[in-house]
Order: sequence, then structure tokens, then C-alpha cells
Amino acid sequence: MERPKNRFLEQLEKGLGDQLDIEEILREYASHIDEILIESFECQDEETVFNLIVSRLGSPEEIAQVWREEFSVTPSNMKWVFILLNILFFGGGSLLTLAHNLYQWEWLSAIWNHLTAIPTLIAFLYLFFWALLGYEIGKGFGHNGRALLRKTFLLSLIPNLLLMVLTVFQLIPHSWFAPLLTKTFIIACIFFTIILYPITWIGYRWGRKASI
Repeated sequence: MERPKNRFLEQLEKGLGDQLDIEEILREYASHIDEILIESFECQDEETVFNLIVSRLGSPEEIAQVWREEFSVTPSNMKWVFILLNILFFGGGSLLTLAHNLYQWEWLSAIWNHLTAIPTLIAFLYLFFWALLGYEIGKGFGHNGRALLRKTFLLSLIPNLLLMVLTVFQLIPHSWFAPLLTKTFIIACIFFTIILYPITWIGYRWGRKASI
């Protein structure tokens, strides 16, 4: 039952025109059509199968229109939203650390003690932030979001690397991060930094799939 599939993909390819990553888009939809064909293997009427594909995925014309609109979206705003969120995360943490070490306020010490007692939870929440970054780019920009994902990731990572450099070269006193700055914590930070991009990429793939 390849003819309904080929007919659908040919119409979709014609509607997409010269869009970026057209081959990957077609492969993505081909995999979805294969799933539909497996589910409807008992049906031998080609027109019925084609209509089933359209009912599940939308018509090739509708899909092409969605992609044309998607490719015309300016990604700048989304990129800067995530960059600013990451800067806010690090800026807030830095201000909290600075204030805790300069002022002996009881309420601030209580907040600091609570946060330093749950570093693993904070780390996983931070990983969720990066997965969300990838998901939103994948859902919002689909295949056209790969370059945006790399650029946003690299720019968002600058505060992380800056903090690590300042800490390693002791431009920020190690005592400020007590009791966090242990050998185990440093290794964990390196590990989490290494897996940030894979986590972001997984989120991107998930969001891209959700956009279809």
C-alpha cells in the first residue's frame, strides 16, 4: 500500500517548495505514515487509506502552509528569553551568595542553608530548564530550529562557564560556596555540564515530534 503514501509525500513536497531541510521533513512524515499503514493493513482501498492519512496528519496543503508559516517566524525573541532566564538564574544565585557572605541576616542564612541542603534537586530542576529550552525550540520551529538550538545553547552556557572559571581560579573565594564546594560536587557539576546539550537535544527532538 505504497501508492497512498507516495501520493501524500509528493503533494507535501510540492507544497513545501524549497524549504530548508525538506528531506528530513518528508522522512519524518513518512515514518508517521508507515505507522498508519501498519494500523490499517487490512484495508485494501487506496483512496480510503489516503483519506485516513489525511484525517490523522492533515492534508498536504495544510501541512505545507504550517511549515511555511513556521519558517517565516523570527526566532530571536525565543532565543533571548532563554538566555535572559539563564542569566537571571545565575544572577539571582550570585546575588544570594554575595549577600549571604557579606551580611549576617538570619532569614538569608536560613534560605541559604535550605538551598545548600538540596543541591541534587536544584541540579535536576536546572536540567529540566535545558530540556524545556530544547522542547520549546523544537515545538516552535521544528526542523528549522537546529541552528537556533545550537546558538541559544552556546550563548546560554556563557554564565555557567564564567562562574566555573571564576571559581577554579579562586577569583571567587571557595569559602563562599561552603558547604557545597566539595570534590563530589565539583565532579557532579562537570558531569551535569557535559550532559546539558544531550538533554537539550532530547527535549528538542521531543518538541519537534510534538509539532507534527
